[in-house]
This record gives sequence, C-alpha cells and structure tokens, in this order.
Amino acid sequence: MKLKVDDIQFNILLNKSDLKQDKIPIIFLHGFTGCANDWQFIFNKLPQKYLPIAIDLIGHGETDAPEDQKYYSCSSIVHQIDLIIEQLEIKKFIITGYSMGGRAVLSYCSKNPHKIIGAILESTTAGIDDIRLKIERVELDLLFADKIKSEGVRSFVDYWFDTPLFESLKKLPQFKQIKNERNKNNPIGLANTLAGFSTGLMTSCWDKLHTLNFPILLFSGELDEKYTGLGKKMQSIFPNAKHQIVSQCGHNVHLEKPELFIRFANDFLNSLERTL
Repeated sequence: MKLKVDDIQFNILLNKSDLKQDKIPIIFLHGFTGCANDWQFIFNKLPQKYLPIAIDLIGHGETDAPEDQKYYSCSSIVHQIDLIIEQLEIKKFIITGYSMGGRAVLSYCSKNPHKIIGAILESTTAGIDDIRLKIERVELDLLFADKIKSEGVRSFVDYWFDTPLFESLKKLPQFKQIKNERNKNNPIGLANTLAGFSTGLMTSCWDKLHTLNFPILLFSGELDEKYTGLGKKMQSIFPNAKHQIVSQCGHNVHLEKPELFIRFANDFLNSLERTL
C-alpha cells in the first residue's frame, strides 16, 4: 500500500485487513540500499498474534526520493515514521531494524519510548559520540554520496558489497539476486540518505539507552567483530536486553541465517506475548 506523509509517498508492505484485527503490529525497517521486501521471509513465520508491517524508508525501494536533503535527516526520518504510524492508527507496537534501519529504530525509540512494546535490533549502533570520529564518518559518507552521483547505483553497489563487512554475504547462492535488487534503487535517494542520515550526523542515542526499559533483542554475527562489540556495549547499558550472537555469520544475520533469525525472534516475541 502507499501512504503520503510530508508530501512524500511511502511504500508499505501490509495486509491492510489485518489492521482491524486484534494483532500486535511489528514495524520492520531495512538497511542502506535495502527495501521492505527484505523482510518478506519472516512475514508468514511470525506467531499469529503479530502483524508485520515493513516500510520502504525515504529514498529506498518504491518510496519517493526527493532531491531536497532536508527530508533525509535523522529528525525527518523519525518524524516520517511517526506520521506513518499515526495514519495507520497504531498506538503501541514492536519495532525492528537492521543496520541503518536499526539506527532509525533507536532514534525513534529515544523520542517515543511510550509507544514501544519491544524492539529487535540487528547489527546496528546508537551513533558516534567522539566529534573527530563523527566528522570523519560524515566526510566518508559524503564521498560515497558523490560516488553514487558520478558513477551510478550499479557501480556503487559493486563497490559497497566488495567491502569486508559483506564478505560472508557474498558466499550465499542468492547473492547475485540480492545485488540486483539493490541496483533498482534511485541514485538521488541513496546519495541523499548518506548525506542526510550519516552515522556521523545522527544524534547519538548512547546516553538515552539506559532509559529504554522495554524488552530488547540484539542480533549480531560472530564474524562481524565491530557490530558484535557494539551489541555487547548496548546490552550492558539497556535495562532489559538480550544479545544473540549468531555463529558463522557476518553483518547481515537475517539474510545469511534466516532460520536462526526467525527462531530467535519468535522466541523473543513469544516471551513478550506472555507478559502482554
């Protein structure tokens, strides 16, 4: 379905008839270059009590990719998510995000903790505190944005997935298909996402994590040392979090080990259901 907020048309994967039923919504947010379809694998594997909803974030998938960078800032993305949830008339929900989508989740939760029942965070960070590292990351992301504009999406996706972060992902038999899906993205959308929602530009959430009291499940792959370390750090700060480190897996747990992702996510959801 399509929803218009802030003059931007968003693509949302949702069985609209289920909205009127007594189901608990789960919002799914994809990573950079991804789309809502990345989460289709889990939709019919969830406990019956839950209603999956996946959003194509601004500049991605079938959602609009406006040229004005102001729409891609951290605060704008949080606002867009909130307006979508309001239009769907959802009061409380579970929220899930991978990598960049996880940063959007944490940014949203920091502003709206009263709306969250629980959260699932995969291979993500709460931001950067060190000003020097923030500047370095912004400069790098701006270089990547220029690369997309000058060389196009296909060339950038080839470069992006050739970095060590995705080494284990490249071993999947469906890797070519994964890349082909990424190539469908709009170059303006991807470039503006990097320029507007760089990890260096997002408001750091580290000082807010201790206030997020709802249950949280953290995922990371054991081969992804950076984000496993960040996951451990976040778990030590969250009041009520579990960190699931998946063996023989890299940055993208839900694509590399979907069966394990489904099993651990459902265990988490079933434990939540018993407390609702």
